Amino acid sequence: MTENKKISHWEERYRDQDVESMPWYNPHLDHDLVATLAKMKLTGGNFLDLGAGPGTQAIALARRGFKVTAVDISPTAVEKAKQRAGREGVSVDFRQDDIIKTKLNSGYDYIFDRGCFHVLAPENRADYVMAIRKLLRKGGFLFLKTFSYKQEGKEDPYRFHPSDIRKFFGPWLKVVSIKESYFESTLESNPKALFCVLENSKL
Repeated sequence: MTENKKISHWEERYRDQDVESMPWYNPHLDHDLVATLAKMKLTGGNFLDLGAGPGTQAIALARRGFKVTAVDISPTAVEKAKQRAGREGVSVDFRQDDIIKTKLNSGYDYIFDRGCFHVLAPENRADYVMAIRKLLRKGGFLFLKTFSYKQEGKEDPYRFHPSDIRKFFGPWLKVVSIKESYFESTLESNPKALFCVLENSKL
């Protein structure tokens, strides 16, 4: 899929559909991230929210005291998220950006990806990993949530086994943990997920 087609696909979704009705909509901070922040005792720093979509995760992180940059490939998604943050009186730096050709600068303490990596074409995965390494400071963490291989069906997004995560990320990032979980969603049955914690600790 070309860059223009990628943008067009997501633009149509966010232009034509209410964000609250989208399958991945969650008004609250992801439960796995909440538990991980508590376990790691993380209360401040620079967070990058990838594929921010409705902006709910970025807003929730900002409420917790993090300095948050949130990006999405869809300009309409970014605009709607800005409006939401404005209504809620929360400061988030929302930008339109494509992680595969990112224009962001490095230096983030944490990156949260709740559903971006698992919609990328396979040929873009290596570029994604290199972008993450560039954006994360040394010792920073990627919190990655993807569809699990246990999720039924073969329609988008892609499914991953823990061994896939280790294969794609292991040479470049330290795989701290991978756990079976689920996506909180607007669907009748929440999709099965993997929640992964990876550290930028390798040279």
